[in-house]
Amino acid sequence: KNLLTMTLLPSFVTHAAKRIAQGSLHSSLRPLSSLTDPSMLRYWGKGNLQNAIPIQREARIVSLSDPNDDANSALNYGALPEGAHLLAIGTKFDEFDIRTLQEQEPNVLFVSHPLARKPLVQLLDALPTVEWVHTRSAGIDFVTSPGLSASKVYVTNARGQFSSTLAEYCMMACSYFAKSLPRLIQQKQDRNWGKYDVLELRGATLGVVGYGDIGRACAKLAHVYGMKVVALRRHPDLCVDDPLCDKVLPSTTEALNELMSESDYILVSAPLTDDTRGLIGPTQFAHAKDQAVFINLGRGPVVDEDALIAALKSGKLKGAALDVFTEEPLPVESELWDLDNVLISPHNMDQTATFMHEATEFFVNENLPRFVRKEELLNHVDKVAGY
Repeated sequence: KNLLTMTLLPSFVTHAAKRIAQGSLHSSLRPLSSLTDPSMLRYWGKGNLQNAIPIQREARIVSLSDPNDDANSALNYGALPEGAHLLAIGTKFDEFDIRTLQEQEPNVLFVSHPLARKPLVQLLDALPTVEWVHTRSAGIDFVTSPGLSASKVYVTNARGQFSSTLAEYCMMACSYFAKSLPRLIQQKQDRNWGKYDVLELRGATLGVVGYGDIGRACAKLAHVYGMKVVALRRHPDLCVDDPLCDKVLPSTTEALNELMSESDYILVSAPLTDDTRGLIGPTQFAHAKDQAVFINLGRGPVVDEDALIAALKSGKLKGAALDVFTEEPLPVESELWDLDNVLISPHNMDQTATFMHEATEFFVNENLPRFVRKEELLNHVDKVAGY
């Protein structure tokens, strides 16, 4: 049914036919993501919806995505919720039959293509009936623009789909330096039974720059370890009764420097916006506690990479664990590759085998049923602030 109502692209038709021939055109049977807070869900994984609120409107969807992206199978080839219809898929504005879409009056835009910034604004201008834009990622810096900010659309994202595994990475990074894992590996290679003192995470302070969903997931595990948590966020009042935080600071330069000076482990999980670009620079590293460990799993450009390298080379910082960088892939000539006190991962510490599938399934199986029933959508994003 969904395929027959589409404005079909040749590449999409070919791919769909291939999937049908393979017998893989079906609704996703993947288990619920362990990264999603089950208490927030009304529909995903709930089975029979006969007792749900009646359908109030249709969801007529345009997908700004790669038709061959298997992670979008639940949307492109699955059985959509009652009242939802997929109209068209494309990666560029000129791939869509705009006249036909204007007649069909789409009201939902799903976005997963990394080069979506310009075509998204073009589609919003051409299709004024669109009410809701959902991005498959947690960060929306790849679609933010003056055009999106000025639009009337409601924006949501996949916040929560990536937090759990990133929190595990954060604690692994803390332990990597606390227990001197590089030394252990070297001693094994050398067949060296040399004992040495290790550091305990219990009682140490984790400073979280950007206490959103990812930051709080890290704080949750740190709390279990017995660590103290100092959080920095734009709206500290939202943490008034948060049992995970020992201190909450506002997003000011003075507060950021205070966090840097108090933290044994500094975690950056802030999104990339105009306000956060270059947020951590020479001044912040100068305020950092001696021998602190720096962890970045937010966005690379939030940190002045040259200042970070200087702090690592001088010994001000004990080390750094970096999953994101100013330029990706990290250039082979970057000094970071040469520093023994740096743990580098290729922006993949949230990349489970099914993480993108789960992000799409959240849209299809939770927020779409909410939309057609005119219920509040999960994961609202401030399209002007960028998070």
